[in-house]
Amino acid sequence: MSIAHTLLGLLRAGPKHGHDLKREYDARFGHDRPLPHAEIHAALARLLRDGLIDVETGGQGGAAGKQYTINDIGAQDLERWLDTPEKPEIPLRSTVYAKVVVALLNGRSAADVLEAQRVEHARVMRRLVRRKAGGDPLDQLICDHALSHMEADLRWLEATSSRLDRLVAEVGG
Repeated sequence: MSIAHTLLGLLRAGPKHGHDLKREYDARFGHDRPLPHAEIHAALARLLRDGLIDVETGGQGGAAGKQYTINDIGAQDLERWLDTPEKPEIPLRSTVYAKVVVALLNGRSAADVLEAQRVEHARVMRRLVRRKAGGDPLDQLICDHALSHMEADLRWLEATSSRLDRLVAEVGG
């Protein structure tokens, strides 16, 4: 996720101080991983350096007195970002895949690796379903996104389990 563009999007509503941006970012996008203050300030410094935002220093001085505003160049950059589709994430480097292959190469039970992963996915999915049920619309949206990816992972785990005999014969050590 582009933290800088997300901050530009939050600034579209009007000027904000750094601590207000952090609070709003964490509420809308932070979910289980709030953004450290240092990352917010680093992103704001880059946006300022790149001429995408303006800053006004209030009477207090220091970071607390700085109020950030998106400018026309920043608004155009934000629109370009919104209009540009993201490249789909293609996970060709997967730790679970690596564990299955290493198990096969070392005579370990790949079925055990797959089952342990299935159990862990089910545990996390139950937690996400509970969170979604009690969440606001944005929380429900991100939970749906995560659950959809995890359902695809479960399908892969099942498909891999159904091929284990052939995989053991071809890859097994």
